[in-house]
Amino acid sequence: MSERKVLNKYYPPDFDPSKIPRMKLPRNRQYTVRLMAPFNMRCKTCGEYIYKGKKFNARKEDVEGDDYLGIRIYRFYIKCTRCLQEISFKTDPRNTDYEIEAGATRNFMALKLAEEAAQREEDEIKEEEASNPMKLLENRTKASKQELELLESLEELRDLNRRQRTIDYDTMLSQYEDKRKELEEEEDEKTVRSIFGTGKRVIVEEVVEDADESRSNEQEQPLPKVAKISSSANFAQPLTVMDFASLCNYSKTCFKCSSSRCFPISCAFLINSPYHEKYMF
Repeated sequence: MSERKVLNKYYPPDFDPSKIPRMKLPRNRQYTVRLMAPFNMRCKTCGEYIYKGKKFNARKEDVEGDDYLGIRIYRFYIKCTRCLQEISFKTDPRNTDYEIEAGATRNFMALKLAEEAAQREEDEIKEEEASNPMKLLENRTKASKQELELLESLEELRDLNRRQRTIDYDTMLSQYEDKRKELEEEEDEKTVRSIFGTGKRVIVEEVVEDADESRSNEQEQPLPKVAKISSSANFAQPLTVMDFASLCNYSKTCFKCSSSRCFPISCAFLINSPYHEKYMF
């Protein structure tokens, strides 16, 4: 069984291609092609609107004696969908567009008209500069001034971006949080100090004795008084001057330096001061 799609064909040994008859076709024959409408148009006969992108079976032919820089120009024939009126248009390689020829009118296209107007203005400016040297110099001065302004604005934008790039918002927020926590801790410490105070209170254990025993003990030998000092206990109010003075007079010794030559009032004011030895005899 042979293949359905044959790629290689058999040529007999006595095959002569010159004996194959050739068809004589016209030089500018028309071909049927499938295309879409390249722009919006309106039929002149019935007024039917034909929108861009509508598909047609069109006839294509070459435009004889007309080209642009060696590029061929083609003409297309389509029929109106309502009245079957023939509409023709051709390619325009100069403007990369299509040009309507007969049977319809092209609808208004603002973009195309704006481009044409801009092109005309540019051509007029070039012609004026070519004919007027002062105008050319003036235009160059304006262009250089505008370029300098653009460079200045560009530098400003670069400086702004550089300043914004050096700012690290995460680091700033973390530093702010650390500072806030430190301030809160300091405020808490101040509050605790104001409530509980920072003075050191001396607690003395008193020994209660009878009058007779105390007299006999004083005659024989004075007994030392036992005192317990809690240096780490904090209370709301420190001891007064009279407390320290009476304590030192009673014990005949200073609880700070254990010296009998220390003036008692120094224990009251300077118990925790580096000037404790100032008031020594």
